[in-house]
Amino acid sequence: MKKSILLVASIAIVAFLAFLATNLVRNSGKSDTELLEFSIDDTTTIDRILLTDAYSNKYELIKGADGQWTDKDGNCIIQQPISTMMETFKNIEFKGYVPENARTNITNRMAAQNTKVEIFQKGEWVKTWYIGSSTQDHYGTYMLLETPDEKSDLPVIMKVKGLNGLIEPRFFADGRRWKCTQIFALERDEISKVDVKYLDDPLKSFSVEKSGSNYTVKHMNVTLPAVDTNMIVRYLNNYQKIHFELVNYELSTKQVDSLKKSTPFCVLTVKQTNGKEDKLRFFRMKGYGDDLVNDFGQRVDYDVNRFWCVLPSGDVVKCQYFVFNPLIMGHLYFGNPSTSTQANTDLNKKAGKR
Repeated sequence: MKKSILLVASIAIVAFLAFLATNLVRNSGKSDTELLEFSIDDTTTIDRILLTDAYSNKYELIKGADGQWTDKDGNCIIQQPISTMMETFKNIEFKGYVPENARTNITNRMAAQNTKVEIFQKGEWVKTWYIGSSTQDHYGTYMLLETPDEKSDLPVIMKVKGLNGLIEPRFFADGRRWKCTQIFALERDEISKVDVKYLDDPLKSFSVEKSGSNYTVKHMNVTLPAVDTNMIVRYLNNYQKIHFELVNYELSTKQVDSLKKSTPFCVLTVKQTNGKEDKLRFFRMKGYGDDLVNDFGQRVDYDVNRFWCVLPSGDVVKCQYFVFNPLIMGHLYFGNPSTSTQANTDLNKKAGKR
């Protein structure tokens, strides 16, 4: 009887000590094993990601049946950051615990500023990451984990396996950074007409129009005779891969409104054979320096490398002349209309010259 009582008492003491030890571990900042399991082995089943940052930006990513990711409305987004996210989901690992003397400060800082990453697999929410700032040596990142069963209340330090770098920049909710940079991805046969109008120098205006299996090139509505078909083909092939450089991070709403009300230096209109028409308006950017010279060798007062473009959607983006010059500089492919006496005469008349 006494032995049984001793056995029961021993078991009770061991259980109490185990409970006490567990609580001591938790109180010292060492989370349960489950709350250290940030990683996701099978990233192929992730089909939705919801990002929310400290500035109230929220962005939702959806994986389509074709494996391509879009925003919640099905719009094109850049794909490369998705690959970086998947790599992070798979290779994230525990680095260490937050020192006790820094725990309160880090917890308060994370409560005020973090990036929330909600992860879904096969339509079901599985985990949420709360990503804070980096450690002082920039080799780790303070993070919290939430699962359907439990949510951690003490940050831990995480890192990406095999890499020394920050995790937080890999996850962003600013929709401008996700915007697909593609403007045109057209094959030659998909283009019905291209019209380029220079508002600041009408003599540079031209158009290329498809009629059956033939093309007509015009300068200010004057048809150019004997244009080399190979040059027309080369020109239209330029529309296969056209991207803008950056979304607008510089101009305020008021400045954008003012820009749109001003006169563009050029308007590019592309009509497709399916009837779709896209009109892009180009605006000069202020240039600085005494050595600003354009592609015609003329001194100018604008940036000779970049310009503002208003897309058909109304969005303002920054573009490079290097990318767009092959589309808007017709003389590169069709010569200068001044080489034709009759064409030059007709053009001057249309421009109001005598």
